[in-house]
Amino acid sequence: MKKLYSMLLSIFLSAGFTACNQPQTNPKSENSNTPIKVETPQRTQGQTDVLNLVTDKLDTVRVGIIGLGMRGYSAVERYMHIEGAKITAICDIRPEMVEKSQQVIEKAGRPRVPQYTGSEDAWKALCERPDVDLVYIVTDWKHHTPMALYAMQHGKHVAIEVPAALDMDEIWALIDTSEKTRRHCMMLENCVYDYFEITTLNMVQQGLLGEVIHGEGSYIHNLDEFWTEYWNNWRLDYNHKHRGDVYPTHGIGPVCQALNIHRGDKMNYLVSVDTKPFRGKEVYQKVTGKDAADFQNGDLTITMIKTEQGKTIQIQHDVVTPRPYSRMYQLTGTKGFANKYPMEGYLLQPESVAKAEVPNHENLSAHNFMPEDAKKALMEKYKPRILKDLEEQAKKVGGHGGMDFIMDYRLIYCLRNGLPLDMDVYDLAEWCCLAPLSKLSLENGSAPVEIPDFTRGAWNKQKGYKHAFVN
Repeated sequence: MKKLYSMLLSIFLSAGFTACNQPQTNPKSENSNTPIKVETPQRTQGQTDVLNLVTDKLDTVRVGIIGLGMRGYSAVERYMHIEGAKITAICDIRPEMVEKSQQVIEKAGRPRVPQYTGSEDAWKALCERPDVDLVYIVTDWKHHTPMALYAMQHGKHVAIEVPAALDMDEIWALIDTSEKTRRHCMMLENCVYDYFEITTLNMVQQGLLGEVIHGEGSYIHNLDEFWTEYWNNWRLDYNHKHRGDVYPTHGIGPVCQALNIHRGDKMNYLVSVDTKPFRGKEVYQKVTGKDAADFQNGDLTITMIKTEQGKTIQIQHDVVTPRPYSRMYQLTGTKGFANKYPMEGYLLQPESVAKAEVPNHENLSAHNFMPEDAKKALMEKYKPRILKDLEEQAKKVGGHGGMDFIMDYRLIYCLRNGLPLDMDVYDLAEWCCLAPLSKLSLENGSAPVEIPDFTRGAWNKQKGYKHAFVN
């Protein structure tokens, strides 16, 4: 019996080793348990990190917007309500979208602005304008990095829609250019400003959940009603040609802030699994009328991450199945638990209940979420300064319930006051890298893949995530 067991174990281990070590692109994994090594390019001599980067104050932030589709047009509307910001140029390849945005500007009582359209290179002239301080990029994904690099090289700060970069070369290029030019390079991740997430982050920072040891996030959103709205079908085509979690930032962003990633902890490696593209093929055929036998992206991708401090993260991606919308957002702490989807609520240990002075605490259960009235009271008590200042206005202006407005307001606030931005280029890198690295894991039999330290050694220099204020 022992011989049979040993033989079966040997066969299993041998099969597992082979599955994780098929021919790869630059694989550097010594065995099935050692993460595939991902290269970290050397920093150019004399170049330093941009952690807590501050730049000269700008009395008025002059904004040039590239891309005026669904998200870009909404940004034009929001910027009509942000004090200290002035749109000075707009660009879109489609003249009709430029005109639509000009009408928004005129309706707000402001003069029309210089416009660029009709050519795939028209955006370059916008980046070269001397009256633009910030280039706000809201195009299809493949243009994000080239535009951001060109803008920074011409002395502009950049804010880039998600995902800001699609592969490791783009990620490192953005980091190096930001460090070289000393220009801000921020990804426009709005979900970190949603009310539950930013309030829960304040609770974490106040110690209410104890030590946060696990976080979950996702982008689960059936896009059936939206596929045809993407110019030239670019988003569905991207899923057709690419495997992995191609849109991880909404899920990973809020979790990374709560776990202080590159501010006392760092992500070390990931492992990804996915389903076959069962429904993805059907969706592609239905929308395009073309054969989809080579459709790449699985219907569901799950990625697990381990951090330097021994914590874990789970991220999911699913844009084709009929699951209810969810970004999951879940934090497990040693003294409390927070969850947003499908039920929003908190569960606290007795010592945290006492600290928070939760009303009707005698009725709280150790196995269920606290009652709605207690949850509301808790969220009101731990409402962060950002929401105290902006919540009312944000709900009036809108943008995904107001979180888009808060994101834009905070960007302009920090630029005007010479403060570090709420998200830096290393956040951008860490959140975007899940796309290429999950693909690498999947293509190597779900092998573990190293996540580089994008700060190149400075991940523990800053202790804890925080928002910057003037006073």
